[in-house]
Amino acid sequence: MYKILEAKELTANIFYMVVEAKRVAKACNPGQFVIVRTDEQSERIPLTICDYDREKGTVTIVFQIVGAATQFMSGLKAGDAFHDFVGPLGCPSEFVKEDLEELKKKKMLFVAGGVGTAPVYPQVKWLHEHGIVADVIVGAKTKDLLILEEEMKAVAGNLYVTTDDGSYGRSGMVTQTITDLVNEGNHYDVCVAIGPMIMMKFVCKLTKELQLPTIVSLNPIMVDGTGMCGACRVTVGDKVKFACVDGPEFDGHLVNFDEAMQRQQIYKTEEGRAFLKAKEGDTHHGGCGNCGGDK
Repeated sequence: MYKILEAKELTANIFYMVVEAKRVAKACNPGQFVIVRTDEQSERIPLTICDYDREKGTVTIVFQIVGAATQFMSGLKAGDAFHDFVGPLGCPSEFVKEDLEELKKKKMLFVAGGVGTAPVYPQVKWLHEHGIVADVIVGAKTKDLLILEEEMKAVAGNLYVTTDDGSYGRSGMVTQTITDLVNEGNHYDVCVAIGPMIMMKFVCKLTKELQLPTIVSLNPIMVDGTGMCGACRVTVGDKVKFACVDGPEFDGHLVNFDEAMQRQQIYKTEEGRAFLKAKEGDTHHGGCGNCGGDK
């Protein structure tokens, strides 16, 4: 059992938990995720790691209510425990493996949308701890939906907050702030964008025009988290990838966002899963217990 040490609601439908998971905390890196289960019968939920403390043996997760399992999970309090807390899974962020001196020469821009702020935070924190400064744009629909602002402010070189309705910070979408920063003379060597699929799609559309290499995290489309269910199948360039085992980070300019988003909608129904199995054949995968791809 994995004890919950702290639990709180950050904003409407978005929750924050610190969990005692010593082995995960010891091994994890920015960009990776865990799979949690509240009991033996509950759904397996993949969640990106928001923070970790190797000395205390804790891992922090942030999640949004999107269904029955996360609704139940939101009711857990400090002192309760997860039945399973498996990880770290997925590949760490690429910069973790880079030479630090070379990394310090790069000017990095992070773009976080909504709950995507949670997986951006450990990446920027890691860079900050290694003496590397990065600029960060955090976007939310309204001020009330903004999360982790103070935490991000403590580790970012420059933090730019933007709200769709103009209720706080800069007004408009994150893409407008990217354009403004570039027009103001800022130069960036790489952009990392994490958030809703539609946001990442338009960030990549813009950064491709700006010739700014961009990494995206496709954790929003993961379901099973092991590569078996086929839900996070995505085309990257001319290759089929699975976000949970090949990623979750990919070259955003090569991701077919339209195909991925359409596929996610189809996958939600039993008829849709059967259609995808028939269409994708041996490359579909299976194992989710729903589509019959494991038969």
